[in-house]
Amino acid sequence: MRPATYKQLVDRYAGAIRRGELISGAKLPAHRTLAREHGIALATASRVYAELTAMGLVVGEPGRGTFVRDQSGYAGIDADRRLPSDRLADLSFNQPRADAPTPMLRDALRQLSTSGNLESILYQQPAGGRRHERSAVATHLLDRGIDITPDSVFLTNGAQQALDVTLITTTRPGDVIAADALTYPGLKLLAAARALEIVPIPLCGDGPDLAGLDSLCATRSVRAVYLMPTVHNPLGWTLDLAHREHLVDIARRHDALLIEDGTYAFLDVDAPAALQTMAPERTFHLASLSKSVATGLRFGYLVAPEVYATRVTSGLRATGWGVPSVVTALATGWIADGTVARLEAVRRDDARVRQEIARNALRELTYRAHPVSMFGWLELPGEVRADLAATHLARTGILVSTADAFDTTGHWPHALRLALATAAIDELGEVLETLRTTVLSVPW
Repeated sequence: MRPATYKQLVDRYAGAIRRGELISGAKLPAHRTLAREHGIALATASRVYAELTAMGLVVGEPGRGTFVRDQSGYAGIDADRRLPSDRLADLSFNQPRADAPTPMLRDALRQLSTSGNLESILYQQPAGGRRHERSAVATHLLDRGIDITPDSVFLTNGAQQALDVTLITTTRPGDVIAADALTYPGLKLLAAARALEIVPIPLCGDGPDLAGLDSLCATRSVRAVYLMPTVHNPLGWTLDLAHREHLVDIARRHDALLIEDGTYAFLDVDAPAALQTMAPERTFHLASLSKSVATGLRFGYLVAPEVYATRVTSGLRATGWGVPSVVTALATGWIADGTVARLEAVRRDDARVRQEIARNALRELTYRAHPVSMFGWLELPGEVRADLAATHLARTGILVSTADAFDTTGHWPHALRLALATAAIDELGEVLETLRTTVLSVPW
């Protein structure tokens, strides 16, 4: 019989998976077995599985084999958030409840409507924001231990734009970015859009393996290192001062930039100094008010080294210019009058209670989280697959995020990231009990 070409094999397996002839979780032949059965080279067999993996149809697991991925759409970086049943809770996305800021919003809008400077918000503001609003953010950052001039602050349309501007300001297509083996999914999306290569930093206990990062920088030309040193998403660690000093030393020795994501840093008031304070000449520090105030506010900021100011301004102009004037007026007004600080305190108290609920409800399972955070990392027991777990949980009305959304290695663990901030706090315990029961009882 004429040997099958690899394209024919790809089409055959893809069709069988999409038609449901190969069910979710089915184990496919080993590479050598596939090569022998179809009279193809081992490298060709590997190419078949590589294409099926790129299509999102299979996943290879070191030491276990290649398996059919669940096709229901509830796993991965662009997971479906529509449920096949009545919704119990969305644990896939952190959208802190906005009940507390609502009266404040009404008051702030009334004050804005009667201000003598109302007409000014109808005019286009400079890219990066007006100086008095940048000054408000600079003052706000003093509470984080970051002491900079307003000229170093750039207002952005959320932290995602701040990250995008940082990448287009500092990198070229083909450059290498180092990031934790499990990291923020938005970085992966931007890196793909900007043709950047993400190389993973191995995990080591409660933090990145810095010896591994040092070795990586010695063997690859790493342009920048993306980090979440305070309340890491999704694993929840906060790096101690010694780890931060070591990171700065590695960056300086290898002339790599540091991208410090402080989106969740407000949750840990006892964290060591920000990387920006330790290496201001090479650190881009970014954050937003999305998690501390409201996700719909879309107000972020970027602190950049002085030598990059002109390029950052150009990057802002190329990526939507900046934040609407109404939003900057509202956000910086809340920063100046202490509203943001008060809401951050409320969020911290809420996060602490939610973590206590989660630890109690997820007993018998391996769960890790910062004690004051909005999410946790649940390692699935035994042979439980994350994609199948996400589908079964969706059928009970619970949405979750799977580990592959955060993975930079291509060999992700079977685990779930649970966003705890969206569900009503009086319902969270019951939701997590349902999740625990489902994970432990379904015949995987």
